[in-house]
Amino acid sequence: MTSQPDTHTVWPPDVTTLAIDVGGTGLKASVLDAQGTMTTDRVRIVTPYPCPPEVLVDHLLELSKDLPEYNRVSVGFPGLVRHGRVYNIPAFSRLEYGGPPNDDLAAQWHGYDLAHALAEAFDVPVKVANDADVQGCAVVKGDGFEFVMTLGTGCGTAVFSNGRLLPHMELSHAPFRQGDDFDAQIGNAARKELGNKRWRKRVLKAIKAFDNFLFFDHIYVGGGNAKHMPAASLGPKATIVPNTAGILGGIRIWDMDYEN
Repeated sequence: MTSQPDTHTVWPPDVTTLAIDVGGTGLKASVLDAQGTMTTDRVRIVTPYPCPPEVLVDHLLELSKDLPEYNRVSVGFPGLVRHGRVYNIPAFSRLEYGGPPNDDLAAQWHGYDLAHALAEAFDVPVKVANDADVQGCAVVKGDGFEFVMTLGTGCGTAVFSNGRLLPHMELSHAPFRQGDDFDAQIGNAARKELGNKRWRKRVLKAIKAFDNFLFFDHIYVGGGNAKHMPAASLGPKATIVPNTAGILGGIRIWDMDYEN
């Protein structure tokens, strides 16, 4: 079965898509019609730990077994993905959620062709992309330089130029403050340690820091922890987007012009 099919593949007008959002704490999925409407309620199971590649594939099959039929699968994945192959996945390179890095798990994930493995397992075409990239596909307007930041287990990022998804860059691993990167400073562990009030102030500083070197026209803030950010505090260049964008982007990425 072909994975990561060409963007210009012609699909029937009634094509259906299994959209999967892989998170550090939960695996979520729904089936979308050709217009991007969910044809069934979203389902969710807890993310297993340890989570080597084969375990994730098995759990995604279990997650979707009772959903309606679909013609293709799209997966938002919380790590560095290029052409369906995983190169870095901090969340799953640990024996337990939030635990210390494990070299063996990191080695199992590095270079793993997740798109191919899922295409074999589901027996339909599959696209795998970074989860922030997929969320961004659901929300960007295609006007100028748009930046997507997701707040969850860590911090995810995606960059779009006039509607074109640029190759994924792990911008959240850039230095931010006190010798730590953005991921460590505004991820969920930091929120729990600081409390929401102090964490919100740090997120605002992070957004300003990103703007200082990206000069974005607009930023979209999503992910499970975006609900802790008051929209009014973000300013006119920012929009808070629902966490369901991680699912809904699964339809648009099939038509999106991108280089990943």
